[in-house]
Amino acid sequence: MYALRPAATVLLAATAALALTNCGLFGARGPVRVAAIGPITSAAAPLRGELSAGNAALLDLSAQGLVSFDGEGQIDTGLAERWTVTADGRSYVFRIREAKWTNGRKVMAEDVAATLRSYIAPASRHLLKSNFPEIETIKAMTDSVIEIRLSVPQPNILELLAQPSMAIVYKGMGWGPMRAKRTGRTVLLSPVPDPLAEDPAAAEAAANDPAASIELVGTTPQGALARFKNGYADGVIGGRFSTLPYFVASNIGRSRLVVDPAPGLFGLAFTRTDGFLGIDANRDALSRAIRRQRLIDAFGLAEWQPQTTLRPAAFRRDGGPEPLAPAWADYDDNSRLVQAKRVVDAWRAGGRDIDPLRIAVPATPGGRILFAYIAADFARLGIESRRVNMASAADLRLIDEVAPNDDALWALRRLSCQPGTLCNRDAQEMIEATTANIDAGQRAQQVGEIEAILARYTPFIPLASPLRWSVASQRLTGLRPNVRAIHPLNRLIALPN
Repeated sequence: MYALRPAATVLLAATAALALTNCGLFGARGPVRVAAIGPITSAAAPLRGELSAGNAALLDLSAQGLVSFDGEGQIDTGLAERWTVTADGRSYVFRIREAKWTNGRKVMAEDVAATLRSYIAPASRHLLKSNFPEIETIKAMTDSVIEIRLSVPQPNILELLAQPSMAIVYKGMGWGPMRAKRTGRTVLLSPVPDPLAEDPAAAEAAANDPAASIELVGTTPQGALARFKNGYADGVIGGRFSTLPYFVASNIGRSRLVVDPAPGLFGLAFTRTDGFLGIDANRDALSRAIRRQRLIDAFGLAEWQPQTTLRPAAFRRDGGPEPLAPAWADYDDNSRLVQAKRVVDAWRAGGRDIDPLRIAVPATPGGRILFAYIAADFARLGIESRRVNMASAADLRLIDEVAPNDDALWALRRLSCQPGTLCNRDAQEMIEATTANIDAGQRAQQVGEIEAILARYTPFIPLASPLRWSVASQRLTGLRPNVRAIHPLNRLIALPN
């Protein structure tokens, strides 16, 4: 089912409509054409922070990490052609394949080790830096063998290493498995010829076959969907809740939409603890007051589900406990409102005011819809809200992140003493102790204890699971939903016409 609710329809009427005409699906034999929502920049690098969808896809093809994800979100080879794990789970040894940097020099293990060390260095701005606390050393054992040594076992480390942001970019160069050539806004990607081929000329000719190439363009949401609608793109990647209204306005068939069942964090993080927001019970009251199902229904997408827990429930392979539901989870919306209003009224009874709450959300149609519903729920408590941009000073700021691996600690670590979040020292000390604990049973118990501390502290208002969507023509059989919300472009499997 896909139907836009009346409230969302009213808000969308204020946005620019997409003027699209259908000229038929792209059908000629040639490159797979993909439009990414967001810019593609030649200077994109993992050390610069968060990557746009286009930059992530480009790096994943031109500078793939030690391992990669396949089209189903499962671990596959990357720069490493094979790897082993020692019996104690503390040492991962990777043998890198025969490869060359874009300047023609052979890829050496020390080059790769130096790149990975730079990603987790103290001064790094790498998106996943805080997710590798278990790493002790990264070193080249030979010219083609790398060891990553851990202080304690981390069974989910391969999922981290397969993330596009873990691409091996060395001094601005990649190695493959595809090479990129930029023409205007479009990047043409073709396979890197096999360096071990007996006939180099034949390998080069095969790599230059248009049918084996990918054309990637980064553009606006409207532009990406227009390209698809007009037959200039076989697929669109990089969709989020913030851009979903553009898909609705495009009138592209619902059967073409691919929605990823991606666990993670989607909600509002508190950024300060003074005044009204300095009391745990007051922050909890704001969380109680939000009608999550009503908010999600406004976007009209049945696959998108509300979430009330700090940790996503999807992953428990490491023995973590069930996510802790809040004390008010079993009450209906009206009962929650009564409970929340009682707390707010008690605060005001002491003659204390509540300043308008500055809520940072994307300046997009989806962001405006989200803010409108949140503000309406806070207004029922007599609290005024103001929408501000994501880069502005705020009292609450949206977190919209897919879990990079199955680690039960990931969400708790993300919400504790990180930039833009509150800091509970008791929880943080337990997180650090749990990270260093080699006993899996004790770790699982500690995860539950940390979650209980943070649930009482209320540093975050969970709203839903993260929403990630793509669009795929019938030509693309490999663009399928997966829990990683990552779609390697060389796995799209274009059907012959």
